[in-house]
Amino acid sequence: MRDFPLFPDQASTFATQVDQLYFFLVALSLIFAGVLPFVILYLIVRYHRSQKVDRSNPVNSNLKLELTWTIIPLILVMLVFFWGAFLYVQIRTPPMRTLDVYVIGKQWMWHVQHPNGKRENNELHVPIGQPVKLIMTSQDVIHSFYIPAFRVKQDVLPGRYTVMWFQATKPGEYHLFCAEYCGTEHSLMIGRVVALPLADYERWLATPGPVILPDGSIDTGRPTVVASPGDPMAAAGAQLFTNLGCAGCHAMAGGGVGPSLKGLYGATEKLNDGSTVTADENYLRESILNPNAKIVAGYAPVMPSYQGQISEDQLNQLIAYIKSLADTGN
Repeated sequence: MRDFPLFPDQASTFATQVDQLYFFLVALSLIFAGVLPFVILYLIVRYHRSQKVDRSNPVNSNLKLELTWTIIPLILVMLVFFWGAFLYVQIRTPPMRTLDVYVIGKQWMWHVQHPNGKRENNELHVPIGQPVKLIMTSQDVIHSFYIPAFRVKQDVLPGRYTVMWFQATKPGEYHLFCAEYCGTEHSLMIGRVVALPLADYERWLATPGPVILPDGSIDTGRPTVVASPGDPMAAAGAQLFTNLGCAGCHAMAGGGVGPSLKGLYGATEKLNDGSTVTADENYLRESILNPNAKIVAGYAPVMPSYQGQISEDQLNQLIAYIKSLADTGN
């Protein structure tokens, strides 16, 4: 039976909690769908009109019975609701400090880039005991990043970022699937997650290897004026920031045509229409691709759009650089 497991391994901090809720729901289903029908069948037979039952004093109502079958299901339903809601909030709220990994989904593969620039296709190496946040987007259609052993799944959407986090608890190799039908070769969009002890992960991360591009090809070197795909993401983003002329408007000391980006990520920005917005990954993405959508108070809508001029890969690098300005205080 061990060679035919009914459930995947429990390999993350969420796995046990999700399974406990699942088994509780299964137990409730067995009670209401497996036991109650037999009770009803017994009552049908026991009180059938062919049976000799005293019907001289029929009972029209029973307050205690009615309260019982109302209050008990209500308690069970509310227990499931609050249990599930608490677990959902926990799964959807990453810790303050995480290892950020960028993921690009496309027909029909996953492309992963780690902060130091190391890349993978259809594989994801992660350290155990460390919270990992995946910042994901799609180049074409809706995909869904699913790791059964971690009990986590998140849709990956074109045109925006979605986030998923987890903390692996034991080393091993685990299945990675796309759980959203995305085209004719959807069933081939599979991979593996490799969970390693922290020392082994850091050793793997520092091991040189070929630079794998999002289309699956191997980078053979580029002119120095272009950010190298193998550079750390923030460094590659800084090079792109300079090459695209962004530094001419976004002076770090302030006073430029555009607002300073120093300390921007995670801050609350006031807009020209009086509203406010949190500068998260999706805000940064929109500001690069559609800069006139949200104009920061005190600035004119003069920034050009970079839609179609930079790839998803380069966009991730720019955002990693802007985030680093808040992380390091540079």
